[in-house]
Amino acid sequence: MRDLIVTENITLDGVIDAAKGWFAVANEPGVDQSDMTAVLREHMAANGAVLFGRVTFEEMRGYWPRQADDASGVTAHLNTVEKYVVSRTLRDPGWERTTVLRGPLEEEVRALKAAPGGDIVATGSMTLVRGLVAAGLVDEYRLFVHPVVVGRGARLFEEAEIPRLRLVETRPFRSGVVLLRYRTG
Repeated sequence: MRDLIVTENITLDGVIDAAKGWFAVANEPGVDQSDMTAVLREHMAANGAVLFGRVTFEEMRGYWPRQADDASGVTAHLNTVEKYVVSRTLRDPGWERTTVLRGPLEEEVRALKAAPGGDIVATGSMTLVRGLVAAGLVDEYRLFVHPVVVGRGARLFEEAEIPRLRLVETRPFRSGVVLLRYRTG
């Protein structure tokens, strides 16, 4: 059985909605991100699939395939990994190796988890991730906590009941971002 891992960039006060531009903190000029890039590469190497909601998928599809000089490896990974997008309206995903999942969500995700392969990672996709959390489908959370407080915005855990989480890793980066990994159960 494959693990379903939720990976999010998040502020100190729990906001995952990056609309206010706080996400750029780790990308400021002169900030050495080689340590964080190395961890992202480790994570990508273990991923067998990426799961998106439609909005995040369309944002990713509009950005990553067009990156020609991406040293992080994210472009190459996203262009070659199996991608799943949960949508009732998307007809042609327009990105190679993408399958549209039309639901029901719990059934579709349980089937993905039961299939052979590496971990399944869900990122961004606030509505989808909240549905996965509510259905008890998440095995691990990888939270990249940015040293920012924005005060308001969509939070990862707004109304979901989360089982007790077990901390399995903390890793600070030179940028001030800290990775917190939690397992469920």
